[in-house]
Amino acid sequence: MGAPGSGEVRCGSAEGEVHVEAEITGPTLLCDPRGRLRRESVGWSRHPLHTCNIKGRWPRKKRWNYWCIVDDKRLFSVTLSSVDYVGLAFAYFLEYETRRFIEQTVMVPFGWGVVLPDTVNGDARLKHRSMNVSFEQQHGGTHIRVDSPNFGGVRLSADLLVERPEGHETLNVVIPWTDSRFQFTSKQNCLPTTGTVTLGGATFAFERGKALACLDYGRGVWPYASTWNWASCSGAQDGWTIGFNLGGGWTDGTGMTENAVLVGGRISKIHEDVSFVYDRADIMKPWGIRTKVSRRIDLTFRPFFKRVARTNMVVVRSEMHQLIGCFSGTVITDDGEVVSIKDLVGWSEEHVARW
Repeated sequence: MGAPGSGEVRCGSAEGEVHVEAEITGPTLLCDPRGRLRRESVGWSRHPLHTCNIKGRWPRKKRWNYWCIVDDKRLFSVTLSSVDYVGLAFAYFLEYETRRFIEQTVMVPFGWGVVLPDTVNGDARLKHRSMNVSFEQQHGGTHIRVDSPNFGGVRLSADLLVERPEGHETLNVVIPWTDSRFQFTSKQNCLPTTGTVTLGGATFAFERGKALACLDYGRGVWPYASTWNWASCSGAQDGWTIGFNLGGGWTDGTGMTENAVLVGGRISKIHEDVSFVYDRADIMKPWGIRTKVSRRIDLTFRPFFKRVARTNMVVVRSEMHQLIGCFSGTVITDDGEVVSIKDLVGWSEEHVARW
């Protein structure tokens, strides 16, 4: 990454490369009995097939379940995570037109009480006096409940059901830095969602056909210093659901990417690096996000809201700029179809961490 305060940033490998990425088609364990990466587990799949049997490695283990639900008026997100020495629960709500934004973070020493499963389709929860969170698997989907007595001065009560349509494909990837440093991620876009978020006396409805959810499920053993860009979108256009997951920086040099396009519930894996070009001195200017070899991804991202999250605990430091905005441009599927995108709401972020 460029130094803080520098101008244009280009994140991605110096030269474009098309990767040879194995597709995994059957259940597999991520780790061997010693907690090291099983090389047979490295690859990508259209459905979550990995069991993340990570053990030991304190304090390098990082685990999280991040949910974000969007429609044409608002966004709601909630996360449960543990980085060994601390557990985190956080939620935020954004109303696009008014720019009303509320966020709350709860920290738990050593992750006490944070339950995070080894598989994507498992239950996660935290019971805490400041915030109760649960992600329960039921009815072919995930039931999300969040309750906070003081969410920016009002009570928060969220009750949402995220559906997983039969046959719906997702992006599941193992990133192998080394046999002792690795990450499994499941990125699930365009999941139909219904339910409500209540803030004080106001209730906001997320309706099926309008609201779509994204899951970012991560389990891994990370190096101390990490830098990445991440872009994600789930929306509907011309009668199709369209989504994508794009990343840069953290996967460079591993032979794997976390890049894919989802159209109508079908994944097209992008086997090449993606370049994020933006002005760090004015991060709210439009971004360019493009594949480095082909024209399979050719997007412009125009932010309209900036969320900044900083952590500074001496040895643990993190700074994240998550921009909410609109994507326009084109993506190309595995079938060669050029899909036009116009003003689909999503996010792109820059994250620098020492954790």
